[in-house]
This record gives sequence, structure tokens and C-alpha cells, in this order.
Amino acid sequence: MKAINLEEKLTKFDEYWSPRIVAEVNNHQIKVAKSLGSFVWHKHDDSDEMFLVIKGKLIIEFRDRKVTLNPGDLCVVPKGVEHRPVSPEEAHVLLFEPKGLLNTGDTKSDLTADNPEWI
Repeated sequence: MKAINLEEKLTKFDEYWSPRIVAEVNNHQIKVAKSLGSFVWHKHDDSDEMFLVIKGKLIIEFRDRKVTLNPGDLCVVPKGVEHRPVSPEEAHVLLFEPKGLLNTGDTKSDLTADNPEWI
């Protein structure tokens, strides 16, 4: 049991759309990521996904609308819902997901993080 400083963890890497694990709780992982530009359209058939913006702005695009998240805002994307995160500026995001969940869900791409690193 120790304090985890998210700002300090976010200084340990520069890559965008490459989540890093900072903790585990009840078979779920808490990850931090930096984002800029557009991610890939994808969905997670068996799990919800939570995004919490720490810094910057993140837009979650859905096929029929968009949700804009500013620092302190969070959004839960229900399982099976196709979405695409977009960052018009660099954003720092906390993710809460089941252990082993692929960041690109049902879509394989160069941005797929098969084995996220612990920091």
C-alpha cells in the first residue's frame, strides 16, 4: 500500500495511445495514457471502458454523437458500443479496465497494446 502519483507516472513515457499500468484492483487494471490526434474505431464486446481526463481535452466519438471530456470529467463507454477517442490537444487520461482488455478492442492496428508495461 502506497500513494501513486499519476502526474509523476505520466512523466515516465512520451508515446501517445500507449497505456501504462499503474495499479490493479479486483482483477481490473488502472492505466494512464497520453493521447493526441485520433485513435481507431473499436468496441469491447465483453466489457465497459472508463475514461477520466486528468489534463487536456478528450472527445469520445460515437457513430451518432460526441462526448467532450475536460479535466475532471469521466465517461463510461458501455460494452459493445463502437467508439473512437480523439484528442485535439495532448491529453492525459486514466483508464479503468478489466485485466487483459485490449486498448483497440475488436480492431487490430499498429496502436494495439498487447502487453502494456507497468510503470
